[in-house]
Amino acid sequence: MYNHDNRIVLTLDAGGTNMVFSAIQGNVKIVEPYCLPAYPDDLQRCLDTLIDGFTHIRNLLPKAPVAISFAFPGPADYKNGIIHDLPNFPSFRGGVPLGPFLQEHFQIPVFINNDGNLFAYGEALAGALPTLNERLKKLGYNKEYRNLIGVTFGTGFGSGVVIDNRLLTGDNDCGGDVWVFRNKLYPNKIAEESVSRRAITRVYNEYAAVRDETLTPNDIFRIAEGETPGDRQAAVRSFAQLGEVAGDVIAHLLTFGDGIVVIGGGIIGAAKYIMPALIGELRSSLATFSGDNLSRLQMEVVDAQDEDSLKQAVLEEWREIDIPNTNKKINYNPHKKTFIMRTSLGTSTAISLGAYAYALHQLAD
Repeated sequence: MYNHDNRIVLTLDAGGTNMVFSAIQGNVKIVEPYCLPAYPDDLQRCLDTLIDGFTHIRNLLPKAPVAISFAFPGPADYKNGIIHDLPNFPSFRGGVPLGPFLQEHFQIPVFINNDGNLFAYGEALAGALPTLNERLKKLGYNKEYRNLIGVTFGTGFGSGVVIDNRLLTGDNDCGGDVWVFRNKLYPNKIAEESVSRRAITRVYNEYAAVRDETLTPNDIFRIAEGETPGDRQAAVRSFAQLGEVAGDVIAHLLTFGDGIVVIGGGIIGAAKYIMPALIGELRSSLATFSGDNLSRLQMEVVDAQDEDSLKQAVLEEWREIDIPNTNKKINYNPHKKTFIMRTSLGTSTAISLGAYAYALHQLAD
């Protein structure tokens, strides 16, 4: 979708340190990214940076853009473009109408959303969902998937849900958010306390019986790989615990979202240690008081990164069954499946494409 759209949208990758400006046309970045410091402690300098960055990109374009669209951290009233109190943007405390500010200056529509939502939207329209459907079609699988759950493992626990090409935003811009879900391992804590960069460091320190807050997830991954000294077992367990808690949350999402799952974010580089625990949680069972054990999910979870598992999944296909009291038959497939995969676009690219698609979809509504 939008691969051949000729409209141009200005985009932004907003971080607490830098802001990277660009422009997308037909799902392709058409200019070199332009980076400026963010000035999160100084509101006027931050706003001036936004004006300077978007103006620089606009001046490089062959024609006028139709909108500005980008991800910005929450909490926020995204529908109205108002950013609330942000830990890494202290100058925004009290609420800043960032969308209306930019719209007044550039005189084009401005759309803002969070990175979890836009990651999911980008993967649904231009990444994992169409790619998986094409792979399944080539293997002869007679079903098309239409829904997607996107999650990101990074500084925090991001997420978004797309139902039939529509992003679930909700009445309060909280649709699909999972970072405040109950933590499976610590029921009085939020899930993000176990699914984040800080969680990897905390859990490693606990298991290794050390106190080194300077360790990053990358440092701990290198310990797990045996590349640097440290407690390898503790390193592996820290990523596995993230996978277990994330898997519990994703299982809840799948229960109402019922789509494929795509995972991104910086920590997914340690997928070899995260995914077995995550998929194990999705494939686990729960008991009833009568002693029965039921699968955690109604659908089988297939690892789409494993080509053999993917091929096996498509073999369990439709069969014919009789319609009672007639001589007719009907096709029936009793095998419910969902697929889980890692981003192939890259998290940043998926967010940018999500911002582009979100703007064009909003303009059409």
